[in-house]
Amino acid sequence: MRFASLGSGSRGNSLVVQHQKTTVLIDCGFSIKEVKRRLASLQLEIDAINAIVVTHEHTDHISGVGGLARKFRLPVYSTRGTCMAAPWGEIPEENHITPDQSVAIGELEFWPFPVPHDARQPCQYVISNGDCRLGILTDTGSITPHITSQMTKCDAMVLECNHDLDLLYNSDYPEHLKQRITSYYGHLSNQQAADLIRTVDASRLKHLIAAHLSEKNNTSSLVRQVLSDAMNCSSDWINVIDQNQGLGWRDV
Repeated sequence: MRFASLGSGSRGNSLVVQHQKTTVLIDCGFSIKEVKRRLASLQLEIDAINAIVVTHEHTDHISGVGGLARKFRLPVYSTRGTCMAAPWGEIPEENHITPDQSVAIGELEFWPFPVPHDARQPCQYVISNGDCRLGILTDTGSITPHITSQMTKCDAMVLECNHDLDLLYNSDYPEHLKQRITSYYGHLSNQQAADLIRTVDASRLKHLIAAHLSEKNNTSSLVRQVLSDAMNCSSDWINVIDQNQGLGWRDV
């Protein structure tokens, strides 16, 4: 199993997960043209995509889902709440998933779990090929005990590090936006992400990937320092997904 990112941040998010003949997009917050361009940088054709799995209905995660699904006849998987809230129009095949009930897509198994975020029925995923586990956790305001239990013993992890609290509090963001970001249903700070790493069993972790960084209220160097302290590793070992360049393939 391997994975890559087309980009992550407030201007668009999408992950690619591949095992044998199965290739799945997790979210698609980019236009078809941009998806093709970013897939090409991974030496991947858009025709290789078998399905789109969605975390929640916010625009930076789904703006490209409807068009992509219609043009390439792709099935879409999401919770019923996400499907009802998402403005993606008619799509060829909608599959409703239930949190904490696994679903098989080709050679991959997806374990959706609920997260606290200001969306209709958001979830994140642990993905397995039977031998290893990739945990994906972005767009959550808090770490619940259930999240901790799902994210433990992963072989790779894509983890939200949205903001540095000092940078956010001293930013020019309006107060209501600061409160939304830092709320129980907002986004994870660097410190919250580090706290999760310290809590879970990370003994199998080969890749720790920071995602969904705020371009105004965070920096890659801050993220690497906080996460490397939590992992007791070199800061160079921590990878950060770039909004524009994404992240190249990582083997799990």
